[in-house]
Amino acid sequence: MRQTIITLASLALLAGSAIAQSPATPTKQPATTLNDRLTGDLVPTHDPVIIREGGTYHVFSTGHGDRLIETRTSPDLIHWTAGKPVFTTLPDWAKQAIPGSNGMWAPDISYVNGRYRLYYSVSTFGSNRSAIGLATSPTLDPKAKNFGWRDEGLVVMSTREDDYNAIDPNFIIDRDGRHWLSLGSFWTGIKLFELDPRTGKPKDPKAKPHAIARRPAPAGGPAPVEAPFIIDHGGYYWLMVSYDYCCKGVNSTYYTVIGRSKAITGPYLGKDGSPLMEGGGSIFLRADLQEQQRFRGPGHAGWLHDKDGKDYVVYHAYDKQANGAPTLRIAPVRWGADGWPVADY
Repeated sequence: MRQTIITLASLALLAGSAIAQSPATPTKQPATTLNDRLTGDLVPTHDPVIIREGGTYHVFSTGHGDRLIETRTSPDLIHWTAGKPVFTTLPDWAKQAIPGSNGMWAPDISYVNGRYRLYYSVSTFGSNRSAIGLATSPTLDPKAKNFGWRDEGLVVMSTREDDYNAIDPNFIIDRDGRHWLSLGSFWTGIKLFELDPRTGKPKDPKAKPHAIARRPAPAGGPAPVEAPFIIDHGGYYWLMVSYDYCCKGVNSTYYTVIGRSKAITGPYLGKDGSPLMEGGGSIFLRADLQEQQRFRGPGHAGWLHDKDGKDYVVYHAYDKQANGAPTLRIAPVRWGADGWPVADY
């Protein structure tokens, strides 16, 4: 998540080099979508991810104030209740590593080797002196006797000398059992690190990460791409990323694109063959350009493959009827005859 002031000239250049293709083929939308039925505690939600434990769905999102990583639960994906934050203060290592930071952003949640892994970001706006940390718990149920988040410390850090920004993590295990963490925001785009399955930290701390997505930009100009999320489906790895600008309320221009690859390290291509390494991909979530729709800037998407085989995309968007408040959004995903996903949002 980033707020960056850019010139109109930079915007024009980016627009020319970015996606030229149209959104996924329009389909007739149901009279009432899942998003229309969401109720309860939905605001503020930035950068959500979702997972299911037993009969309960859990959403984790960027923290606000001293609520470092927000939590919400639902029994049915519709009715949402706020829970206690994961942390109320930064770990000491994070305070020392990233001076001036006071929050946790853009978490990722997974279940690995008997524990839930929560990756989180620590940074300050506009800087790539950033870090990703890891916390684990044997359960997500606060009422369970063994519940409790244990901070596992630093995973990846970036500094001014690096060409990437270590925020917005996403974890995946590939079909060969190898563990990976994608991350990135602006700078030279999205990177992919191989992890040690035992620790959840880089397998080789000195290894150069794989580059899997970036936006072309004028020299010295911003390159708005962030929030990677990789899905394994149908013999392909699918990479979602967010383009353009979040965090501006109803003026946010954020949108989500997707591409696929036979290899987890890429190259990821849109439906028209456009490479995500060149600002391409296929539009997956986007508000109408006429600015008539209520919810603006849909992005920072996560994914849920539910126990019944259904797929959902979770994301945030800005509500025009609530002064641009960042709001939890969830949409069912269908896989078209062409093998590409379509979200009913």
